[in-house]
Amino acid sequence: MSGADNADDESGAESDGNGDDRVPVLLVRGDREYLVEPGEEMGTDLGVLDVPEDVQPGDTLETHLGDEFHVRRLRGPDLFHHFERTGAPMVPRDIGLVIGETGIARGDRVLDAGTGTGVLAASMARAGASVVTYERDAEFADVARENMALGGVGDAVDVRTGDVLEELDGLEPSSFDVLTLDTGDAPDVVEHAPELLVDGGFVAVYSPFVESTREVAETAREVGLANVRTRETIQREMQFDDRGSRPSTAPVGHTGYLTIARNE
Repeated sequence: MSGADNADDESGAESDGNGDDRVPVLLVRGDREYLVEPGEEMGTDLGVLDVPEDVQPGDTLETHLGDEFHVRRLRGPDLFHHFERTGAPMVPRDIGLVIGETGIARGDRVLDAGTGTGVLAASMARAGASVVTYERDAEFADVARENMALGGVGDAVDVRTGDVLEELDGLEPSSFDVLTLDTGDAPDVVEHAPELLVDGGFVAVYSPFVESTREVAETAREVGLANVRTRETIQREMQFDDRGSRPSTAPVGHTGYLTIARNE
């Protein structure tokens, strides 16, 4: 179990991908959040909670000490907070940019490389896409598979252990609507985007460093991709208090650079 919140999509996530139809739910009390499965027993400092098999969002459960928890449906942004992490996952705002810029929707087929924790892959699946994602580290890949099951998208996300560049011969040409990359060798993969993508398909490449981002953009243009554009993903949280209103002075905002291109 882990703690925290985010946006559900139309796919609904009705199965964990392992033949188990129990959909995890969030138990919320104040700023506490616990992700649990129906039928699970959860121990907290507020007492023990028995989660019924037929638990539903909107229910209220009591611990054996009488403390109440509200049951909430797992939604997309909650994956960021509750997935087991093998590194820094892509933040919800950047996931939103990827999905919004590429138009990922039900029925799309996505090739993803650099699975990591798997938040992006799971979010795209919850938007209705079928995702094939590659992770070089076998242990990270195992964690990602567990996360896919937890997020209810185990049937929609195929987590493969390996380097996508070494597996290109096994991928059917022109069979993906979107290519998403979060890897150090993204420029090398972008070289193959025209042969992997359908006409009009999109490439979305995320990088925390401007040097690799520039190389991605240059490679995209060299191989004939269109509408190549790069944006820094940055937002400032607003702060409101008795003195007035202004952007927060906390040292946050930059998360990386997102390059989008399209196959003509």
